Parts: sequence; C-alpha cells; structure tokens
Amino acid sequence: MVKLIEAEFIISAPNIKLALPADMSEIAIMGRSNVGKSSFINSLTNRKNLAKSSSTPGKTRLINFFDITYLCGEDRMYARLVDLPGFGYAKVSKSEKAAWQRSLNEFIKERSSIRVFIHLVDARHPSMQIDQEVRDYLQHIKRGDQEIIEIFTKSDKLKQKEIAKLKKNFPGAILVSNLKRRGIDEANKIIFHKLFQVNCP
Repeated sequence: MVKLIEAEFIISAPNIKLALPADMSEIAIMGRSNVGKSSFINSLTNRKNLAKSSSTPGKTRLINFFDITYLCGEDRMYARLVDLPGFGYAKVSKSEKAAWQRSLNEFIKERSSIRVFIHLVDARHPSMQIDQEVRDYLQHIKRGDQEIIEIFTKSDKLKQKEIAKLKKNFPGAILVSNLKRRGIDEANKIIFHKLFQVNCP
C-alpha cells in the first residue's frame, strides 16, 4: 500500500532561473485559479497548511517546491511537488501577463525532471475552454517519459446524476473532494504508479 508520509515546503521561485536544480523526479500541479490547488496539495500530503491559498485568485505568481516521501512496503521513495501558478484570473497588465506566461512555458517545456503533470479541473465546470487549451497544450509538449493525470476537484458539490455524466464524458476520471478527503488515497496511488512505474504490495 502506498502512503505519502512526509512533505516539506522548500522554496518559492519567481522564475526558472531561480528554481531548484532538476535533480529529483517531479510532479507538476497545474490548474486555473480557484480550482482548489492549495487544498488539493494539503489533502494529498495530509498537511493542513502546507500550501497556502491566496485570498485573491490569480495573485500567486511563484513556483512553489515541496519535497515529499512515499512509503511503498518498506521502501522510502522521494519526489518533489511543483506547484505552478494558477491561470485564468490574474488582474495584471497584458505585458506582465505575457512575460509571466513565457517564463511558465519555458519552465514547463525545459524542466527535465518533470515526470508527471497533474491538471486539476473543477468538476462543476469540466469543459471550460481554458481547461481544454491546457489539455491540448500538455499533449503537445509532453515527452515520452512524462505522464498526464487529470483530476477533478470539488466532486462533493455534484449530484449523482452529474457524477455519472462526468464519468461518461471523461472515462477514467479521477474525482476528489478536498473537503471530505474523498478520492485522495486513490489519487496518491495513481500518482505514485505514474511517477515511479512500480506497483506497491
């Protein structure tokens, strides 16, 4: 059984030049602002305040790094969570947004240590154009040694009929609720397998 047993915030970097060395397998977490990214990281790591959410959507423009430790049987396996800035809401000038986007694109495309992309999508709005653009973008830039996992947040706000429709439109959808910790253990198991390509006893 897979367990994420340790998690520690390391550093925030404003751009790729100030990022940590690419010396460990990484999980890059992406999602539009207000999708519940910080809450998902806290649920995934079982740490209440590890990732701090901003009161202003789109305000955070830093790349946040967290070192994590998984326990697989008796073996400890190490990785890093990379929390990328949320997209979609930032109230900044066009030139600032363009520069920010260039820096983020550079990081995503050139970061050799990223093994898994997690694309968080609000389960209540699964077909927004901005999320479809991210799907297309990730498929376009993904290397052969990288995996993409789409995870739908806020599933506790859906009725059973809506959940059935979501699963029909997105076969194999991973639904989580940060509020009720629903689906978190399953998400961790899938992330671990995609990251290390091994199955835990």
